[in-house]
Amino acid sequence: MQRREFLVGSIGLAAWAGLGAWAAEKRPETDEGTPFDGSTVRQLARQLSQSPYKGPNDPLPDELKKLSYDAYRAIRFRPQNALWREADLPFQVQFFHRGFIFTDRVAIYEVDQGRARPVRYSPSQFSFGETTPPKPDADLGYAGFRLHAKINRPDYYDEVAVFLGASYFRAVAKGQVFGLSARGLSIGTGNSKGEEFPAFRSFWIERPSAQARSIVVYALLDSASTAAAYRFTIRPGDETVMDTEVALYPRAKIDQAGLGTLTSMFFFDAQDRAGIDDFRPAVHDSSGLAIHTGSGERLWRPLSNPRDLQVSGFADANVRGFGLVQRNRDFRVYQDLEARYEQRPNAWVEPIGDWGEGEVQLYEIPAHNEYNDNIVVFWHPKEPFQAKREYIYTYRLHWTNRDPNVDDRATFARTRQGAGHDGRRLFVLEAVGEALKKLPPDAEVRGDVGASAGKILHVVTQPNPHTGGWRLSFFLDPEKATAVDLHARFVRGQEALSETWIFRWTPP
Repeated sequence: MQRREFLVGSIGLAAWAGLGAWAAEKRPETDEGTPFDGSTVRQLARQLSQSPYKGPNDPLPDELKKLSYDAYRAIRFRPQNALWREADLPFQVQFFHRGFIFTDRVAIYEVDQGRARPVRYSPSQFSFGETTPPKPDADLGYAGFRLHAKINRPDYYDEVAVFLGASYFRAVAKGQVFGLSARGLSIGTGNSKGEEFPAFRSFWIERPSAQARSIVVYALLDSASTAAAYRFTIRPGDETVMDTEVALYPRAKIDQAGLGTLTSMFFFDAQDRAGIDDFRPAVHDSSGLAIHTGSGERLWRPLSNPRDLQVSGFADANVRGFGLVQRNRDFRVYQDLEARYEQRPNAWVEPIGDWGEGEVQLYEIPAHNEYNDNIVVFWHPKEPFQAKREYIYTYRLHWTNRDPNVDDRATFARTRQGAGHDGRRLFVLEAVGEALKKLPPDAEVRGDVGASAGKILHVVTQPNPHTGGWRLSFFLDPEKATAVDLHARFVRGQEALSETWIFRWTPP
């Protein structure tokens, strides 16, 4: 696990409010479990939302709270203690110790035959490196967990999903390494008063059958503004898919909610490396934001590491999908033998049902290294969430190498820009795909280019024999603008030959 995997949860976590039989407390070893079904967590969330929010109250010894990153990373769960290790099931579960920035306890239960039983913590389940282990009878509990399954080899349980820190979780598919993260819910992103970080407080993991291809995880989320219930049906494989059901029960009005939240890292690439002194040509978990609009248009927005915070909104109704994509899978683009950025997953949010009006919001945050996530994207509903109501959302989250926003139209593979004369900027876009490849060199293809400010000049389209695609170039004269939103696509007559490229230019 890499450094940034721990840092994503470093901002304060919300509280656990005790719920009787479900509180994260010591319980007798003879516990026969508590009845559990698919409605249990919703009932708990609804009940929790009717009580005032309470902060966490499960102290952790100072020596664990003050652990360094390296010392915490050295605390390892012993694989022989994994849940279902001896049962020869398709899944196993390992756990994270509390410490470092992950100080709050989460309650974790195994659900089997309609009854939920707590998973017992013991210091003997872990090796602690140079950190002094807790006393043998300590009951410190867990910070989170990870799921393992055989997705790469028939004789090895690979780590396929992690739930750790606030409402963060992440997953990989076959042949991938961990990259971007998802969040159960975001509230107040970019708010000058500070962002609220809801947190998963309890998890219930269903024991799978011997033939199962999926595993079900329930989660209870809590924060000052809301309680919520989640149901994840996780199917790992060539593409890892999470069917996600969310039931929100706000305590208070929520104006700035984010659903299907994704967080990623974009440090630099070949066209955006001002001031970068690095042997690698590009360093990023995701190269662009892809959106499939409710009207059927497909958008591609290359990411940037801006000088100042940039917030973009893409209004829509019943958006069909959005996600963060690592479009180039060639090692030569990244040249990092350890990070393997070419193997980082795409994450695609596919709404199920009517999500109504709202907008996909993109936050690009200035970053000075690769260790912090600086890209955030989510669906922001147009109407605020009101207190004392129930809101149900369902979506399918894909972790995949497949570019999820591609049809028979061409896609933009490269975005380059450079200085022109008289303060102008030259943009050069490379598009590839069958819609362009099959065209004769003398085809009447034009570039449809627009800008929110300034002027677009000298638009040129031409086939590129080296890529089998076409090149679109143009100059932007920003005039006095400090930010310009651009859009471009290839067209032939009235027919769109490509997805729509969108980009925000800001001064370097």
